[in-house]
Amino acid sequence: MKKQVIVIGLGQFGMGLVRKLSKLNAEVIGVDVDEMKIQQAASFVEKVYCFDATQEESLARLSPASRDVCICATGDQSKEAAIICTALLKQFGAKRIIARANDDLHSRILKLVGADEVINPEWEFGAKYANRIVTENVLEQMSLGSDLLVSEIKVPSKFTNQTILDLNLRKRFGITVIAMRNRNTGEVTLVQPDSVLNEDDILVVVSTQESIMNLMND
Repeated sequence: MKKQVIVIGLGQFGMGLVRKLSKLNAEVIGVDVDEMKIQQAASFVEKVYCFDATQEESLARLSPASRDVCICATGDQSKEAAIICTALLKQFGAKRIIARANDDLHSRILKLVGADEVINPEWEFGAKYANRIVTENVLEQMSLGSDLLVSEIKVPSKFTNQTILDLNLRKRFGITVIAMRNRNTGEVTLVQPDSVLNEDDILVVVSTQESIMNLMND
């Protein structure tokens, strides 16, 4: 069964969301006050509507309570609109509300009025990019909540021709290797204790950021 997602606000972030969600076979409903954005989204989104989502009657017609996720992505356009929209989604019984915030105060208010999750794409991108600057071997990172991350790490030269068992990363650094990806072929394989690393390998690991830093500085 397709996951039903409402995305309100089709700026750069919202447009990127609906495009990707559609590719992932979600049933997406896109909403914006800008007719040009609606026309753009209509080429890849199943349903699009042009109206002001702070208007109670208009928003109610989308039946937020019957959708799996409601995303208020208007944070870059209007703080007030994001707060009102989030409060209305909560009032209408939305199961899961994700809202975009501009700053810490905005984030706290969005949570107070009903957001289950608050995101700031700029902060998250900045944090990830800072990690990449400090630890150049780290290619991508994804948070698992708390302080745990899934990271893709280029194999350091000092690790080549050694096995996972030899390196003993879990005991030495608290890093669990779950898979390897070859940079040239893109092939992903599950690691075995006797898996030998080479310079074209990328490790997929679960750890804290501190553990990654300790590994890189070892």
